[in-house]
Amino acid sequence: MKMVNGGKVNHWTCINFARNVQESVAYRFCQELAQMCRISGMDFAFEPVIPSLTARPDQVERALKAHHRDAMTILRQQSKELDLLLVILPDNNGSLYDECFKALMIDVLNFFVWCRDLKRICETELGLVSQCCLARHVYKMSKQYLANVALKINVKVGGRNTVLVDARVGRIPLVSDRPTIIFGADVTHPHPGEDSSPSIAAVVASQDWPEITNYAGLVCAQAHRQELIQDLFKLEPDPHRGTVAPGGMIRELLISFRRATGEKPQRIIFYRDGVSEGQFYQVLLHELDAIRKACASLESGYQPPVTFVVVQKRHHTRLFASNHGDQRSVDRSGNILPGTVVDSKICHPTEFDFYLCSHAGILGTSRPAHYHVLWDENKFSADELHTLQITCAIPTHVAHGPFQLSLIPKYVTVPLHSTPILLPLGRGFIWSQEHQITVPWRVLQLPELWLQVDLEAHGHLRVVLLGLFLL
Repeated sequence: MKMVNGGKVNHWTCINFARNVQESVAYRFCQELAQMCRISGMDFAFEPVIPSLTARPDQVERALKAHHRDAMTILRQQSKELDLLLVILPDNNGSLYDECFKALMIDVLNFFVWCRDLKRICETELGLVSQCCLARHVYKMSKQYLANVALKINVKVGGRNTVLVDARVGRIPLVSDRPTIIFGADVTHPHPGEDSSPSIAAVVASQDWPEITNYAGLVCAQAHRQELIQDLFKLEPDPHRGTVAPGGMIRELLISFRRATGEKPQRIIFYRDGVSEGQFYQVLLHELDAIRKACASLESGYQPPVTFVVVQKRHHTRLFASNHGDQRSVDRSGNILPGTVVDSKICHPTEFDFYLCSHAGILGTSRPAHYHVLWDENKFSADELHTLQITCAIPTHVAHGPFQLSLIPKYVTVPLHSTPILLPLGRGFIWSQEHQITVPWRVLQLPELWLQVDLEAHGHLRVVLLGLFLL
């Protein structure tokens, strides 16, 4: 598969944490992967900056920092940055461990701790794109696996794998006609019994137009079990000037959109997940006001029309074909056809809501998403909004995440399907030690990882859009 836009990896290296993978095997795997990336359309250097390092899996932090330091010693002389770190991890299937179940479970848990620590160090301390591969795949070196990894690497370094044909010919309703930014937002709360852990909020937004393919994401910690997203807009003190400056996630993403496209968004579509009906208007008032303030802080009089849609996934409504025996009205699994919309009978008599099943059922009964349009200054017609939701559920819209590797439409819009990637990422950067929760940075910001980050100077991190927490 040829990529739409191939990314560039001019400087890379590899660390091998798998004891059973010889240095020669690791080198050959890296060469095969580099060749696959080039065949797929990327500009990928064949040779690493420095030779691969073989390290013990219980010394992740020491090995990462030492290898990164050695690579940067060479690259700084050329005013270059390290684009990619390939990491070979030991298998977690127990083949290398004791047959005792208890020992196996301990090793499996250790494996996930390694992954978490590795990603945390790369993304919050080194400002580095990483791609992990398991030892068993390194030995097989199958073309299909190499092609899938190449797709992941491409999106992590800023490339695009696929785009919708409709976007290229300007046929996405109420998006193609003027610069439009699409947001997705969600909040995850700590498990019951965790009385002091913060809630984690994530917001993603499209960063290109009219393709709406790339999505940037921001993650922040907020008050315990607080559903309202606190950092959509806020005033932050500037210690250098002694003044207060506007900030927040909406403002950051609007600025990022302007830099990426050269256009000001003239329309905002905001999808919100995880809101119960009793919280609708409390969330609407707070978050719509934050959007307004963020826009006004960028330019006097700048108030693009906003459409605010809440999407509910956790409900008990299921849809079935009226004539189950008619093969034209069901898919192969017996579920309703993808694209089915219900906006009458079972919907609210006066409010603007509808059920949409945008995906094909694979196993069990398909679950439609329930869309509630709480605010609509763009004056969408019902048909236009239905078409837009179906279009936004196609995974080719995401260039920075795992969904680009699948061509199956999702059951909610891609912006909302992307936030669950960021929420565990943000949660993983907050750890508990002796019952004391530590939040190392107030906001973890996620566009442009290829820019080296000085955490002590900036207090936050910019990283590549989505998909970084994937192995």
